[in-house]
Order: sequence, then structure tokens, then C-alpha cells
Amino acid sequence: MHRIFQEDPGVFARTFRTLGLPFPEPVAVSLMPTDLTETKPLERRVDTLLRIDAGRNGSYLLAVEAQGKKDRDKPGNWAYYVAHLYAKYRLPPVLLVTCQDKNTAEWAAETVAIGPAAWPTLSLRPLVLGPHNMPVITDPEAAARDIPLATLSAVTHGKDPNAGVILKALAAALQTVDDDTAMIFAELTELGLGSAPAAKIWRDLMSVDLSFFRSETSQRLRSEARAIGRAEGRAEGRAEDILRILAKRGIAVPEQVRERIASCADLDVLGEWFDRSLTVEAAEELFAAAEG
Repeated sequence: MHRIFQEDPGVFARTFRTLGLPFPEPVAVSLMPTDLTETKPLERRVDTLLRIDAGRNGSYLLAVEAQGKKDRDKPGNWAYYVAHLYAKYRLPPVLLVTCQDKNTAEWAAETVAIGPAAWPTLSLRPLVLGPHNMPVITDPEAAARDIPLATLSAVTHGKDPNAGVILKALAAALQTVDDDTAMIFAELTELGLGSAPAAKIWRDLMSVDLSFFRSETSQRLRSEARAIGRAEGRAEGRAEDILRILAKRGIAVPEQVRERIASCADLDVLGEWFDRSLTVEAAEELFAAAEG
């Protein structure tokens, strides 16, 4: 029967007009390849895919996508994911999209009708979690009662002006659980926040009390803190040496020169000033090369 449409494509519109569906008469028709096999592999990955078994209510697939901004290509990709999952697993799929800003969430929640207006063949209806419907958890006790939900709340509201309050509640809640659990959800929070300004707030919170947090993040923070501390200590020591040498040589050091030496954190520059402090006739000559 399908070959009839190859011979007379217009029969499609004429047939459905008789059924009360106003498909327009075609003005041009192109015969397309019928083989839908991907000759060149195209990588398509959903962010997270779960099979949910609901007992007597059956099973379904939950495909989770994190969306940071509007993307006109995404609805087509999501439709492909849903159709492919149903064809492969024969289980009803549910698409869940998580967003960190309201505009993106509202865009993602729109029903996308794929097909002509007269008869959409496929309707895509994602479930969306975003700042518009995700609860804000700022109470540490409430966060401790459901740490996964509190983590999702923190990530979802990562761009909120009050993100710091939400993150503080989660940080306090993580101290009520075992180290392994705290590590998992602390790292999930950091990954979920991505490059949002709240990510720095979270790293600062984690650096305050890392006794329970032995993750790679904590180790990096400790290492960075130690390195910064050592560098600052060496810089302070070298600045004191410069000032001591100038004093021993009887060279007056104006206050502005003293402040410039004391505030310098560049060990290479301080090394040059140290060498010059042995021979200069005036304190200002320490900076002669840099200013010249």
C-alpha cells in the first residue's frame, strides 16, 4: 500500500481531507531514502537513564537531562531519545529536564508538537524541575531529613541571590551523616553548580570544616591553602629581610616604600629588591629597574 504514495504523493492530502483533516495539497515532493540506519555512527547520550519499577503499577524509564540554556536543537534530540528508548526497551519513557533558571525551565516545559499542524505525529511533554517549582530548603534540620532533596534544591537554585543560605543549610546537614554520604552529596553539589557563582560559595563552605569531607575536592583545597600559606610566608620573610638590610645600612625607608615592599607577594620581584638592597644608596632605587 505504501507504494501508492510514491506514484501519487497528492493522494495523501486528498485522502485525509475526506476524513476531515485539512492537510494542504503538496507543491513539491522528494523521494527520500527509506533506510533509516545510521551509516555513520552518531553519538547520542542522555545525561541519566533509570528504570523505575513501580510494583503493580508497572515499570517505566526515567531519562534525566540537565539543561543550562535554551537550545533549539534539544527538542528534536529529546524526541529521538524518547522514541529510541521506547523502541529498544518497550517501556514507557518519562523525560525529566532539570534547569537552574526560570526562563530555561519555562522553555523546556513547553509541549513540542512534531509534525504538521493539521496532525502532529508526536507530542513531546517533558517534566521540568527548576527554580519555579523546586522547593527552597534553608532550614538545616529540614535539609538533614532529606539530603538528596536538599542537594537537588541547592543545585536547582544555584543562580538564586539567596543561594548562600540554601548551601549553608546543606553544609550543616552533611555534618549529620557519615563521611561517605557527605562526600557523595558534597561532590554532587559541586558538580551540579558548575560555573555558577554559588560554586565558589560552596567551595568556601567546604573549606571551613573538612574533617568529614575527604573527597578530592577537600584534598585540593587543603593543598591550595598550604601552597598559598607557604608562598605568603616566604614573601613576608623576604620583605622583612629587605627592610632589615636597609636599616642595618642606615638607609632611610619612607612609609610608602615600606608599604610597597611589605605588600608585594611576588617572590621573584622581592628577590630582585633583596639583591639591590645590598648596594642602593636610597630606598627608592630598589624600584628603579621596574619603573624604568
